[in-house]
Amino acid sequence: MMRAGRAGRGGPDTKVVPVSEQTSASIRIDAAPESIMEVIADFGHYPEWVDSMKSAEVLTAGDDGRAETVRMTLQHPLVSDTYVLRYTWQSGRVEWHLVEGSLLKAMDGSYQLEPAGSGCLVTYRLTVDVNLPMIGMFKRKAEKTIIDGALKGLKNRVEG
Repeated sequence: MMRAGRAGRGGPDTKVVPVSEQTSASIRIDAAPESIMEVIADFGHYPEWVDSMKSAEVLTAGDDGRAETVRMTLQHPLVSDTYVLRYTWQSGRVEWHLVEGSLLKAMDGSYQLEPAGSGCLVTYRLTVDVNLPMIGMFKRKAEKTIIDGALKGLKNRVEG
């Protein structure tokens, strides 16, 4: 089922909703939340399924083995940078915040997983800001394309 918000054109099964300085979208994935979170936590394989992600390297991990800081290289038509994110893991949710970047001054977001029937509704929220003058609509477009690509890639990776 396709649900596209007025502010964006989400792909099939996505709903894009800008919220002030944040963009979010949701997609239904036919898998348990634990299976989806395993894919989200597997940073080494991000370049295989995340659009425009050229590399992802875990720098530090917590006592539970999950990544705490990750260096990523993004080559997106609207935003390209190598940056470090700090992750916080909770049951059914992961959040990240920019620690350092050259072009980026914000790359803050989250995945929220909610069981939905035999599958799961995954909501991705993202705020991007750069150290260059950029019209707000271009920032939201960058957020939207990053989110759409990540959600579609996640769905394909999890469902096979």
